[in-house]
Amino acid sequence: MSLPARPARPAGTPAPATLTRVQPGEWVLGGAWTLRGLGALPPLAAPPAAEPAPTLLDGAQIVAMDSAGAWVLQRWLHAQQATPRLRGWPAQASGLMAQVQAGVAGALPQPPRRSGLQQVGRQTLAALQQAIHFLAFVGRVALGALNLLRHPRRMRWRAVLHEIEIGGFDALPIIGVTAFLLGVVVAYQGADQLRHYGANVFVVELVGYAMLREFAPLISAIIIAGRSGSAHAAQIGTMVVTEEIDAMRTIGIDPLQRLVLPRILALAVALPLLTVFADLAGVFGGMVMARSQLGIGFGEFADRFGRVMQGSALLIGVGKSLVFALIIVMVGCFQGFRTQGSADSVGRQTTLSVVQAIFLVIVVDALFSIAFNLLGL
Repeated sequence: MSLPARPARPAGTPAPATLTRVQPGEWVLGGAWTLRGLGALPPLAAPPAAEPAPTLLDGAQIVAMDSAGAWVLQRWLHAQQATPRLRGWPAQASGLMAQVQAGVAGALPQPPRRSGLQQVGRQTLAALQQAIHFLAFVGRVALGALNLLRHPRRMRWRAVLHEIEIGGFDALPIIGVTAFLLGVVVAYQGADQLRHYGANVFVVELVGYAMLREFAPLISAIIIAGRSGSAHAAQIGTMVVTEEIDAMRTIGIDPLQRLVLPRILALAVALPLLTVFADLAGVFGGMVMARSQLGIGFGEFADRFGRVMQGSALLIGVGKSLVFALIIVMVGCFQGFRTQGSADSVGRQTTLSVVQAIFLVIVVDALFSIAFNLLGL
């Protein structure tokens, strides 16, 4: 049985590239060392360790060479750290090899790989540097606020009302629904445990203190950080990209007084009010669950709520929400001003603003809890 004949190469097509070893250290190249001719060439592997590196390359049989062929050959030689002598090469091929060799020799070395400890150190230093810049930003905002107190007419009151509307009023539905469901969950979990001890009525204190002191201000701040904090970073970041911030400074307008202070005042008003609204929604959710699970009527729940709850619980929650508002606005505006001038940077700083604001809100809330516990509040 005979094998089928190999199809003949079309007329005018150059022979494929070949690389043949004739003796140790001496190799012969032939055919077309081009992108098309390299298809028939098997992958070039380094010779065995006992084999000497190429010292002579005979190119008399080379019919054509392009940059692809020169690069493949140079990479093979570079892997063996060989600089062989060329013999019989066409002028075009030898000149191309010289150019490729010069490019490889002039290539920049890869940067050294850093260890995990070095990466941690770099990130720690970057975080400390960012914290210093943030404190400087807070100081500039504080100076701007003092200047604005001396000249209250400079405040853009229309912008303040607009920010209250989009940052506060427009957030009522999502905060109301979330707080209501949170009150339902707190009452449901508490009812499941209190029922075993016959202490059903204490679900009122559980829902009241949990919502007024912790959950209402915290969930309101987290939602506003995602809504308003990201919006502040994106808006200011876009103004940085379009060079509007530079234009404001050029004509003598302070961007902090123009953009940051109205947002601070607006959210300082809106977030405490949203927290009170979340208190009402969460307590109502607890009332609904207490009635369905424990048989405590709305009137009985409201009567006990008024007798056992202290006004300090509401004041603590509202006071914390005011601090949370300052954190959210400061972080959002700070990250917006740190935008580098591209759409990718706007998205990155917006994401950072939300993550950092929520993280700081939770940290500050934990510090408040420790401080109030030490003070007996």
